[in-house]
Amino acid sequence: MTSGPIYPKRTERAPWPWWLVTIVVLGATGLVSALSSPKSRVIFEVTLSGVGITVLVAVVAYLISLVLGLGLALLKSSPWRLVREAATFYIELMRGLPMLVILYYIAFVATPVLAGILNVVLYPLQALGWMEPLSARNIDFTTRAVTALTLGYSAFLAEVFRAGIESVDKGQTEAGLALGMSRWHTLRHIVLPQMLRNVLPALVNESVAMVKDSSLVSVLGVQDITQMGKVYAASTFQFFETYNAVAFFYLCLTISLSLAARVLEQRLGRSRR
Repeated sequence: MTSGPIYPKRTERAPWPWWLVTIVVLGATGLVSALSSPKSRVIFEVTLSGVGITVLVAVVAYLISLVLGLGLALLKSSPWRLVREAATFYIELMRGLPMLVILYYIAFVATPVLAGILNVVLYPLQALGWMEPLSARNIDFTTRAVTALTLGYSAFLAEVFRAGIESVDKGQTEAGLALGMSRWHTLRHIVLPQMLRNVLPALVNESVAMVKDSSLVSVLGVQDITQMGKVYAASTFQFFETYNAVAFFYLCLTISLSLAARVLEQRLGRSRR
């Protein structure tokens, strides 16, 4: 016999994301007002033309950073001290420099030096007339920007991957080796799948940061969202309307990625139960 009243079990519901509702309402209001005014429509179209470059730079740099970051994480976990020290040196160096400084350095220092080194290596071919001497002008600023973002973010992603590798119980690695698997097969079939599952939400969050930091490429003249807005605002002095449009497009990109990260975290959390 039970004591006290018996209440029906209530189903749990996820809290309503009022922050998202507020942003969507504000964004929809701004979008309607922009499309209803001829002047605002021009601003909207100009900034929209830079979305493709922004997405291209962010996606290409991020995908290459994933590969390079994973390689650095494996090198930092190497049993050889010299390899670990070299990987740690690169990671700490890149993490300690502002992304804007890396952009300037790659664009205006490393690129001319690289062109000079390639000219020395390829001098026999140039002497035979098979190819023209290389110049820094042969490398466009979009390529330089992607290279800089890749080098910078690979260091951050390397630490994410390293933490993910260390989160996998060492007993599983030992079990794989005990079963006769090589270290490579143990890493590939046991450690890496679990590591990727653990760090997936963090990787999505890093992609959000990559989209935001891609706005820095505008300092090199790359025609992304920020650059298109900056040029238009400087020529028309419509700073308020233009940078509202710039903020709108960046919010659309970053909030979409943030929501994807939340969905991944929820699904991974449910699958672990």
